[in-house]
Amino acid sequence: MKIFAHTRWDAAPVLASFAHLVFDVYLIVGFESRPLWVSAILGCLYAVSISWNINSISHNFIHTPYFKPRWMNYGFSMLESIAIGFSQTYYHWVHMRHHSGNSDRPDGNGGTIDLLSIYRYGRNGEPENVWSYTLKSFFRDSLGDIHKAIAKNRPFDAAWGRFELLAFLGLAAIALIYDWKAVLFFVPFYYAGNCLSSLNGYYEHLHGDPDEPIAWGVSSHKPFYNWLWFGNGYHAEHHYRPRTHWTKLAALHEQIREDQEKAGTHVISTCHALGFMAPENRELELRHEV
Repeated sequence: MKIFAHTRWDAAPVLASFAHLVFDVYLIVGFESRPLWVSAILGCLYAVSISWNINSISHNFIHTPYFKPRWMNYGFSMLESIAIGFSQTYYHWVHMRHHSGNSDRPDGNGGTIDLLSIYRYGRNGEPENVWSYTLKSFFRDSLGDIHKAIAKNRPFDAAWGRFELLAFLGLAAIALIYDWKAVLFFVPFYYAGNCLSSLNGYYEHLHGDPDEPIAWGVSSHKPFYNWLWFGNGYHAEHHYRPRTHWTKLAALHEQIREDQEKAGTHVISTCHALGFMAPENRELELRHEV
């Protein structure tokens, strides 16, 4: 029986997801045996791992589900929900809304199709401040509204998403019973991880062109970044062809490189999370100030 839907290379993100979950468990189980300074370092790594998973493993799974059997995809969705700390099914719906709007600007009523648009809470047609977007995005999702939206067309998926959320909360409750001090210690790092994911998303679209499909996203073509984040750097390419498998994004870039250059597709020389350090972004900001 064929297990993987696209390529055996998907074993890499699948195994990485299992490793992430094992790491999460170790954070709690090993807390009492570690010095606090070691746990603090691991907490920072935990925060980075949340953003890494959301923007690579979890993200690619939305567009190109890894497994051929449907039940295995539901099982992996549960695994991801526990590893990253919220429902993968709910995230799927929010992310597909993101692709419907592609970080669109507010319409006449001040709303955006994309609930994650960097322009949604901006002013005068400008992107929201990066600090505001990064620190507030975690609190802006309405789980009730997301559940209702999914339930309209896919009642089973809505129920599964709720089950994923309850499973995570149930395991968090068990962790509290096992070592409440450890759980409380890592809660700020959990929030920081979600903030890092928002920061990553911000620079995936800052200086992108919401009106030009080939330039909707912002790319970073650094090899190590794309190796570690399973192709996430090819973000403009991904928004242009969302169903392209992560292993084929580099080839897609070569195919459309000239068209991207003509359209002015924005490319930065850092990973997205460090977009505030990218000289390409700073150059455009100085031009804007002038």
